[in-house]
Amino acid sequence: MKNINEEIKKIKIVVPSDRNKLVAQALENINNNDEIKTLWEVINTNALERLKMTDHGHVHFQIVANIGMKMTRLLKKSKIPLSVESDFGLSYEHGELIVLLGCLLHDLGMSINRKGHEEFSVIVANRLLRDVLDFLPLVEQTIVISETLHAIISHRSGGKPITVEAGIVRVADALDMSEGRSRFPYEEGFMDIHTLSAQAIDEIKIESGEEKPISIQIIMNNSVGLFQIEELMKEKLEGSGIEKYIAVKAYLGGDQEKNLMKDIAF
Repeated sequence: MKNINEEIKKIKIVVPSDRNKLVAQALENINNNDEIKTLWEVINTNALERLKMTDHGHVHFQIVANIGMKMTRLLKKSKIPLSVESDFGLSYEHGELIVLLGCLLHDLGMSINRKGHEEFSVIVANRLLRDVLDFLPLVEQTIVISETLHAIISHRSGGKPITVEAGIVRVADALDMSEGRSRFPYEEGFMDIHTLSAQAIDEIKIESGEEKPISIQIIMNNSVGLFQIEELMKEKLEGSGIEKYIAVKAYLGGDQEKNLMKDIAF
């Protein structure tokens, strides 16, 4: 049986701040916040052990945050402004901060219930964000919290982001689809289309594109991975508001598909 206090001590989110002092301070506050880290452990217990879902612990949130920050910086490289810059006159650094927070806190509501977790996430995050952002002046804090909560609610199925930052969070969440995320339920013999299709994704490359600012390449070991792309990622990308900036290509790596099925006893 794991010791929850020991597990919490091990958690440290690592995301390159690229000299963004707002991101660096928020990360420090989050890494020192035992309530947030405990919630991540509760979420992952619900997901992995109780619901037999893919990973929803701090590793997932760190991966999503790094994907989100990379996408944000690729858009900046192409001189595409973030919504908090164009609509409120805040800095690009504030926009990165919103993406970071949306990525790290978007599933907090799963500590309560899977169904409707996006709405629950907004409620839980609203209070926590005031502590995380205690270094910001009130006006800036209020805007960043509002934009972060919009990003959180917009990652749900059918969500319609109206900011670039929310679109980034929505797509970044969908891009954490590789085999490591489904390893635990797969190794325990729990196989459904979500687990098998995640096992079929070997690698995701996010790079600067030639025709569009962001190029996403998905390398599969089995064509069942197309479920992740067609049924999950495509739904998150379409209507994200940033689809016009992203090119997606999927490849089957190697000459032979990997056998993902195991013997099933009834």
